[in-house]
Amino acid sequence: MDLLRSFDPEAEVNRLANRLRADLSTPLHRRGAVVGVSGGVDSAVVLALCVRALGASRVLAVLLPERESSPESAALASAWAEQLGVEAVLEDITQALEGAGGYARRDSAIRRVFPEYGEGWRSKITLPGGLLDEETMNIFSLTVVDPSGSEHRQRIPPSAFSQIVAASNFKQRLRMAMLYYHAERLNYAVVGTANKDEHDLGFFVKHGDAGVDLAPIQHLFKVQVYRLAEVLGVPAVIRERTPTSDTYSAGSTQEEFFFRLPFDVLDRVWAAWEEGIPGPEIAGRTGLTEEQVERVVKDLLGKRRTTEYLRLAPLVYPPEGSSDPPGRESSAG
Repeated sequence: MDLLRSFDPEAEVNRLANRLRADLSTPLHRRGAVVGVSGGVDSAVVLALCVRALGASRVLAVLLPERESSPESAALASAWAEQLGVEAVLEDITQALEGAGGYARRDSAIRRVFPEYGEGWRSKITLPGGLLDEETMNIFSLTVVDPSGSEHRQRIPPSAFSQIVAASNFKQRLRMAMLYYHAERLNYAVVGTANKDEHDLGFFVKHGDAGVDLAPIQHLFKVQVYRLAEVLGVPAVIRERTPTSDTYSAGSTQEEFFFRLPFDVLDRVWAAWEEGIPGPEIAGRTGLTEEQVERVVKDLLGKRRTTEYLRLAPLVYPPEGSSDPPGRESSAG
């Protein structure tokens, strides 16, 4: 499947806007939409979709920076909300993170790898690049940048990695809590911004950015989201910006932190594989070798398998004496 040739972004925008409008009325019974905006293309598209569906007066944009966020993120998000005529609220979550010990818990784990890590240092975690060049495992490395700007990298022990991730996830979970504060005070719904790449491969935080009422672009590959952005008039400065996690103080692109490939390569291979197209034909369509196609498919299947628990709804147990197994419903987050 050629994602760009077979996809009609104008028709999809209209379909999603109609669906958003209908779902807010029934079954959600909410008056409007709250969107967490980050300066990235996904949240920009969702904000514009909500305006298309409801009108600007029934949409609230919430900016949720903290002390390690890129200043550019808030500036871009604010400018786009203003262009759409949407009210924007800025909620700096730095103090909440400090109170929860988010920074301190993370930094104590980093110091188990780099004891000298401290004031003026920055950090990020990344996966090996070059997936098309060689087969490498999804083993994370920790990179720190000292005050002079020099980088130092080491492989992270599992316990330190888990603590760094758990502490960093406070950011997404506190943002979710703030979005629901505004949604509940206004009787609005929280509209999520995750795309198919993020949801299906596990690039999200359970009960964090996955904690939403609607997920309108969760079925769309990233390359399709960019097509919607063009139709919706999202500024080029947002559309052309390199996707980042905006989670780590040293700055980390989504590709180096998690996906390991450019989205135009990943999505074309993935879509063709889902269509059941044989590897040799996918290779011919994408300009990759058969071995490269195999590596891409193996990597995405591995990510889906190891993150499946993130997509599970809570397991609901039957009453005592019932012969039914624990209930399990597919998660929308």
